[in-house]
Amino acid sequence: MYTRIMKRFDIPITALGATYSQTFELEKTITKINGLLFTSDREDLMYYRGTQRVEINKEEIFPPEYESKLLMSGLNVSPNDRYYSLGGIPPGNGKVKIDYTDTDTTIATFIAYRVTLYLDCETSEA
Repeated sequence: MYTRIMKRFDIPITALGATYSQTFELEKTITKINGLLFTSDREDLMYYRGTQRVEINKEEIFPPEYESKLLMSGLNVSPNDRYYSLGGIPPGNGKVKIDYTDTDTTIATFIAYRVTLYLDCETSEA
């Protein structure tokens, strides 16, 4: 028997044009990562300004400069369909590394914002 859990990790974006590298650790009981989703308290800024690199267990899942808008989901999408499917990959060492870059653009003026990563996981705990 497994339990489905959603993990949330926040990255504060406080400076124009900077790259933020953070590594998050998952609990040892997590056995699979089924999907991921990026969102923000200022989705317009993340959509126009953001790119990231995602690594799980030292394996690159998305390369540098992968556009954030490709990993976002709108309200018109069913809650069960919002996550980018990773197919139940094992977490290995349990480390999830994100390199998020804010890129200057005239489309969206910078103010501090928060980027949030959600992971759809399975755990062996019942």
